Amino acid sequence: MKIALMDSGIGLLAATAAVRRLRPDADLVLSLDPDGMPWGPRTPQDLTERALAVAEAAAAHRPDALIVGCNTATVHALTALRARLEPGIPVVGTVPAIKPAAAGGGPVAIWATPATTGSPYQKNLIRDFAAGVSVTEVPCWGLAEAVEHADQTAIDAAVAAAAELTPDDVTTVVLGCTHYELVAERIRAAVQRPGFPPLVLHGSAGAVAAQALRRIGAGPQRRAAAGGTLTVLLSGREGPLPAAALSYEEGRMLRTVAPAG
Repeated sequence: MKIALMDSGIGLLAATAAVRRLRPDADLVLSLDPDGMPWGPRTPQDLTERALAVAEAAAAHRPDALIVGCNTATVHALTALRARLEPGIPVVGTVPAIKPAAAGGGPVAIWATPATTGSPYQKNLIRDFAAGVSVTEVPCWGLAEAVEHADQTAIDAAVAAAAELTPDDVTTVVLGCTHYELVAERIRAAVQRPGFPPLVLHGSAGAVAAQALRRIGAGPQRRAAAGGTLTVLLSGREGPLPAAALSYEEGRMLRTVAPAG
């Protein structure tokens, strides 16, 4: 079994780690776009073109499924990616976990990039899945970029700034950018208020990994021997995992995966 994941940068690590936990025997193809990152400021058409190029680089390795490990790329490029690659390669997008978060009753905060916060896309998800629940949209200025570069000082500053915008009574935080899942515990520590119930965080990585396996008729095999391989593509070129990835547990997990021969 071979699973490909794509993103402009290391935000795909959370979903990669989730796939690895479910299927340690799976071969992994990580397709990043260091030449074109960040994707967020690009126009939808430009972003879609970059995403298609990154996806096609991954598709050349004949994966059984492709995970779009990026919320922004899912919003703008998922339709085009599916039109290009399906039915041969199932394409699974990443959507903020607003529905399961709202099921807890709230109040809920959605931490997302400034471009996503207040967007029609996110407003529609709130309308469809969180009607009647108190929801605060929190723009996280610079957090994705800080995580991408493993800039610890910038991460702390961005998390603290977003925490200041998060109401004290929030019980649940949706991590609306895949990068944020890499610093989930730092977010929890910043938002948790004394005297309030333990904060619940909702990311998308686990659900996305499980959906990719369902799409190809496979199930988790956590007891399977770890034997999968790893291929890293950097704007279509094979290369090493970015050094910043090793700053996170999800990236360090991949050091034990053999390079594809």
